[in-house]
Amino acid sequence: MVDIANTILGKIIERKHEEFALRLKQRSLYDVEQLAQAATPVRGFADALRSKQPGVIAEIKKASPSKGVIRENFNPAEIAEQYQSAGAACLSVLTDVDFFQGADENIQIARSHCDLPALRKDFLIDPYGVIEARALHADCVLLIVACLSNQQLEEMSQTAFEHNLDVLVEVHDEAELERALRLNERCLLGVNNRNLKTFDVDLNTSLRLKKLLDPTRLLVTESGIATPEDVQMMQQNDIHAFLVGESFMKQPRPDQAFTVLFGTPKNI
Repeated sequence: MVDIANTILGKIIERKHEEFALRLKQRSLYDVEQLAQAATPVRGFADALRSKQPGVIAEIKKASPSKGVIRENFNPAEIAEQYQSAGAACLSVLTDVDFFQGADENIQIARSHCDLPALRKDFLIDPYGVIEARALHADCVLLIVACLSNQQLEEMSQTAFEHNLDVLVEVHDEAELERALRLNERCLLGVNNRNLKTFDVDLNTSLRLKKLLDPTRLLVTESGIATPEDVQMMQQNDIHAFLVGESFMKQPRPDQAFTVLFGTPKNI
């Protein structure tokens, strides 16, 4: 595993261990399981992403550790409606409170105002958080290779599949990709173009790692997609799935920003 001790991600994970212990005291695993079973039916996240070209996971987030507050006028319901009308395939909803000013309830709010499946965007460290995601009505979970052991990745991805959730596995480099490829092929692969230590963005990260994959394997490029030229470069390299947040969130109308960046995605 990459040494993340002196990175923002390391600080987030340290806080997540504290948060997990507190959540477990407030609500038992049994209770979370019961809520998960009672949640609204899943919407197929992976299928929705593959159904459009480009397939865009549009993110709903208020703030980030590096930029602070990105969107003052933050209305998850309104944003979700706009994303659907613009042609997004899926939503990504931040639930982390301390670093992104997210909230658990934002998933249900956003999801109840559109028909799109939603990813719980958080820093999960235990199967409890995966089951909790389903209890929150999420359709997919994010697993970040840099902060999880191989055993954790396997256990958490299997827990997700047992609860009919899709899984987006996020990597930053070749070593992490190699670990991700050991998991069930049902897992979606996300490449984060942001360097964990410097927070610099290099879109070539996605292009480089794409070459190591079977051509049929879907790759989601994450971070740094800011212009139509960025999108075109990815598409020319057979990358057609995107996770974009900041480029939309900092604009007054996320739907208009979406259209400027991607045009109108086509159903395939």
